[in-house]
Amino acid sequence: MGIIRYLNKENKTFYGVTQDEILANRIEGNIYENYVETQQKEEIIKILAPIIPKDIFCIGLNYKKHAEESNTKIPDYPVVFMKNTGSVNNPGDSIRIPRKLSSSKVDYECELAVVIKKECYNVSRDKAYEYVLGYTCANDVSARDWQGEFGGGQWVRGKTFATFCPIGPSIITHEEIVDPHNLKIKTILNQEEMQNWNTNDMIFDIPHLIEFLSGSTVLRPGTLILTGTPHGVGAARKPQVFLKEGDQVTVEIEKIGSLQNKVVNEINE
Repeated sequence: MGIIRYLNKENKTFYGVTQDEILANRIEGNIYENYVETQQKEEIIKILAPIIPKDIFCIGLNYKKHAEESNTKIPDYPVVFMKNTGSVNNPGDSIRIPRKLSSSKVDYECELAVVIKKECYNVSRDKAYEYVLGYTCANDVSARDWQGEFGGGQWVRGKTFATFCPIGPSIITHEEIVDPHNLKIKTILNQEEMQNWNTNDMIFDIPHLIEFLSGSTVLRPGTLILTGTPHGVGAARKPQVFLKEGDQVTVEIEKIGSLQNKVVNEINE
């Protein structure tokens, strides 16, 4: 089942189950607890990011081939950083290249994102999926100059600019995904495939990540986990490829959907 968050004709926000690109059945209740798909059909005026996350945990260097292209050894533990929830971006809305804190090296990263549905604390890997609502597409947009040169030795500054976390268009519930570790995942930039791989290349699988992130730590309902990106990022290419105004970026994940965003300069939107 695909859960979306959308605006209706009265400019009100609801959750719904998609029927097609135009209509949704409205959901009543809390999507993290008990909810019901009603038969009340509504016209979708705009699809929004499927959730406003409580927190956004991200995993770096979690694909073997990406670690190789980054000339980095396979990590012993998951590499964790966070994105500001203010970086969340809707499907179809623009990724803004920063100009106030200017960046000339804004990169794309297709990622499988996990949505947590109930409070996690010291969860063992064998129970991890009991805490998963579902999965969505994400683009971990990254300003490589702020990530590596100007960020004071940590990644958050370069990862957390406004619009740098497009997610959606829908959450596909866990029950619908037989194996989240065998999905084709790709980034398409202006109709050219830049990343095309499979989630089976993850170093740390989803149960491992949930066990690790919830260790001595509380993950609240609505926490979003970005599980890492495969090889093919712009910074690792020769010559390097960075996003520019006018670009169109699409993240596609098998059985989950397609997330599209155009690129503009911050001052020109």
